[in-house]
Formats: sequence, structure tokens, C-alpha cells
Amino acid sequence: MTVAVVTFDLDNTLWDVEPALLRAEAAQRAWLERHRPGALAGLDDSALFERKRALVRREPRLAHHVSDMRRQFLYELQRDAGYGEREARAGAEAAFTVFLGERHKVELYEEALMVIEQLARHYRIGALTNGNADIYKTDAGDYFDFAFLAEDVGASKPALALFRAAIERAGVAAAAIAHVGDSPAHDVAGAREAGMKTVWFNPGAEPWDPAQGARPDATVRQLTELPSALAAL
Repeated sequence: MTVAVVTFDLDNTLWDVEPALLRAEAAQRAWLERHRPGALAGLDDSALFERKRALVRREPRLAHHVSDMRRQFLYELQRDAGYGEREARAGAEAAFTVFLGERHKVELYEEALMVIEQLARHYRIGALTNGNADIYKTDAGDYFDFAFLAEDVGASKPALALFRAAIERAGVAAAAIAHVGDSPAHDVAGAREAGMKTVWFNPGAEPWDPAQGARPDATVRQLTELPSALAAL
């Protein structure tokens, strides 16, 4: 079946997410240190990470609602430091807003915008992400017909819910959708199980692990290879 719709993973597929996350974490820390003294007392990065893990173990649904997870994490930090309920709730929202503002300042891979613009002439374009980045806050947003975050459906890739949401929104058969992503487990395996065609973005030329199941329908090392790879599916 001819491909009519192309969906993209976002983080580490259209941009390198680490620089944005590092800036966002630094901005969040600076806000807390200035506006909520003591909230981070005695907590290094390792301790903060473990607190997030403990929170998700305690409330598993937050694994698929990363924005709610961060708000609750920030709230608990402040409550544990002695801040009152209302102050901690307000502080959590303010610190999260600072974090998210920096989180959205991603830098698209050099060729990404050109490739997406080219693909949008022939396909409808969608985004499927486990993170909380908003594609519409990037330079590529104008080319996307729809976008779903894991927190929109309450499940993260490779669970089928996110892929099924895209299929329903696109209004085409699953086999008429090609999903592009960097994760063999989250993107390739999940999309394959949903019945979509799969394109593995593999800039590091990593070997395919047979434990991940059937190979993707196509593999590209550069986004500029996508137009020809999709045309061949």
C-alpha cells in the first residue's frame, strides 16, 4: 500500500534533545534556588534523579505523563523543604513553566526542516513522542498536520495507544503510514505491531539487534535519505 502519511518521533530524530534538557534543568534549578531557598538543599543530580524514579514507582501512571510527573516532583521538593500547600503548588507550576520554556528551545538537525518541507508536499505529516516537546513551538510546526504526546493518550511508545491515535486521526489504513524514529524498541517495534511501515533513523550505523524482532522496512543514516526511502516503500 502506498504511503500517504509520515509520522515522526521527535527527540533524537528531528533534534538532539540533550542540550535542551540540560538548559531546562539548569533554568529550573536557578528558579528554585532563587525563589524557593532550601528546596534543593543536600540534593545533587543523582539524588534528584532517584527521587523522580521513586515517584514513578509510587505512581506508575506518571511514567506516561511526564509533565504531571515533573509538577508533582517539584511540588514534593518544596513541601519537604517546609513550604505550604499553596506556595508549593504555585512554585511547582512556576518552576515547570521555566523548565518547559527552555525545553522547547530545541535546535532542529541541520537538514531536518528542508526534508520535512519536501515531504509535506507529498505526505501528511504527524508527530508521536513520549516526551513533552511541542512540535508547534519549533520552526517545523507549520508542516505538521497532527501531533500526539504520550500524556495525551496515557501510554508511551511502544504501547499501541499512541500509534492507534495517529491511525485514527490520519483516517487511513495503518499500512499507509510510515513511522520514522531512532528507537528500535519504541519506534520500530511499536509501529510495526500497529501495522505501520517503519523507518529506522540510525545515524550511528548501529547493527540491528535480532532480539528487536523483524528488521525495519527501511533504515536511513541521514534525514536527507528519507524522501527516496519512503518512495521505495
